[in-house]
Amino acid sequence: MDDKINARAAEQGISIRELTEKTAAQFHADAAAIGCLPPSVEPRATEHIKEMVALIERLIERGHTYAAEGHVLFDVASDPDYGSLARRSVDEMRAGARVEVAPYKRDPMDFVLWKPSTAAEPGWETPWGFGRPGWHLECSAMSAKHLGEVFDIHGGGIDLVFPHHENEVAQSTCAHGTKLMANIWMHNGHLQVEGQKMSKSLGNFLTIAGLLDEVPGEVIRYQLLMAHYRQPLDWTAGMTGQAKQALVKFSRALKSLPAGASATDAGLYPPFAEALRDDLNTPEAIAALHALEEEIRAVPDGLVKQRLAGQLFNSFALLGLEGVADFEERLHASGKARLAIDEATVRERIEARLAARKAKNWAEADRIRDELTAMGIALKDAKNPATGEIETTWEIARCAKESRGRS
Repeated sequence: MDDKINARAAEQGISIRELTEKTAAQFHADAAAIGCLPPSVEPRATEHIKEMVALIERLIERGHTYAAEGHVLFDVASDPDYGSLARRSVDEMRAGARVEVAPYKRDPMDFVLWKPSTAAEPGWETPWGFGRPGWHLECSAMSAKHLGEVFDIHGGGIDLVFPHHENEVAQSTCAHGTKLMANIWMHNGHLQVEGQKMSKSLGNFLTIAGLLDEVPGEVIRYQLLMAHYRQPLDWTAGMTGQAKQALVKFSRALKSLPAGASATDAGLYPPFAEALRDDLNTPEAIAALHALEEEIRAVPDGLVKQRLAGQLFNSFALLGLEGVADFEERLHASGKARLAIDEATVRERIEARLAARKAKNWAEADRIRDELTAMGIALKDAKNPATGEIETTWEIARCAKESRGRS
């Protein structure tokens, strides 16, 4: 029940449910396209008002709230553990906080549990009048109902640690009398595009639906796994090329698993499994799979090769990429082998490589070729009979027969 959603629904003359259904439908389509399993439960805040009211009543009983100008607010001073998730003192958080400093608050850090609504805004009748919940409260009430007062894992973006998740912990633990809300917190890093923060104002705003016009969902999923979830992810065309080429390579390796053969008994590749046990270290896990692919190519045909290919298949299945075995064929059949490649960048890198060759800087020339290969670009050098100069043509590796450019 975010105020921005309320305002947007009013502008469009539709209900909040109609507006959120559109967003939810797009989210479901995007999630399915990149291989995410649907959740068992998808609670909606508007369907859990009773639970929210009950949570506030427990906080009132335990002395953690106060009322002011039609609002019910959480009294941060009443929680001695406030700040434990962010690992900062209240004074430190107060100094750097971007929170609403309303005149009715005793402390700027206090946050709204319930607020009044006008007749034009969504609202429900409660002991505190006609109103709606604060957004922190929604998450605490729904998680307690569906997962329990203390549950295993809570996820979210790193930008939500404070104030949202800190406030969730405070109201949940104070209401339930527990020391924890969740046993493990997993916060993912920010997403950047070509080294810059993604924003509509910069014109670099990407969507999954838009990316699917260029590459299959497996490429997007694999590229997301190339960075550790806690670290920033810089989304670049070069990384997309690397992801596509890697999946093609793994697709060929899985041809070592005979048609109809079962990978059940092969298990997971041990170094891959060990990397995932280490805080879901997906970059290390992927590196292990590259080592496994090299081993598959090195061993002669036979039961050992089949066992290793089975481990590769099982490992990719665990990553939600069980379709890798026929990825190369589907990639070419879909016509999505052509990546969104910046042709000007390709030409610039080819010119730089030619300049390095003329200067006999072979190491730099090889480095640039490797860089282009990672982007999914195949180069072909040939001497121009008329000028005697070396010319380089390029194409999408193993996909396009025609030349895409000449330098």
